[in-house]
Amino acid sequence: MQTENLITKFYTSFSNGDINGMLACYHKEVVFQDPVFGKLKGERAFKMWEMLLSQKKETTIITFQDVQATTECGSANWVATYLYGDKKRKVTNRVHANFKFKDGKIIEHIDTFDLWTWTKQAMGVPGYLLGWTAFMKHKIQETTNKNLDRFIEKTSK
Repeated sequence: MQTENLITKFYTSFSNGDINGMLACYHKEVVFQDPVFGKLKGERAFKMWEMLLSQKKETTIITFQDVQATTECGSANWVATYLYGDKKRKVTNRVHANFKFKDGKIIEHIDTFDLWTWTKQAMGVPGYLLGWTAFMKHKIQETTNKNLDRFIEKTSK
């Protein structure tokens, strides 16, 4: 599979809530990184996507564009629009993704986005006041990884 098609398959599967399609694009030793989860490797990255898709609502919209790739690396821009938390705040997260490939699969996936913009939308005033700080970034990563640990524990039984 050509690498550009691999990225397209990954995001089409994500948009359609197809975890098997997404994970088929990943190398078993994949490294994923973003501002919310930090760095995740292999099975932990797989479970992160599974957890996110298990929470996906009908109102969640995933779009992507600007897919570019060579045999070694690629990139895409994608947008997730969804309602966040108990207050159902509307979040539009604009993400730039970079990829590296190995054995015809994604071996490295790094998502970058403005965490402060995300926290302002997702958390309101506290996100506006503290979302730019290292403290808030650490707290978000700590919370999301605890949620991931609970999800892994629950689904491995």
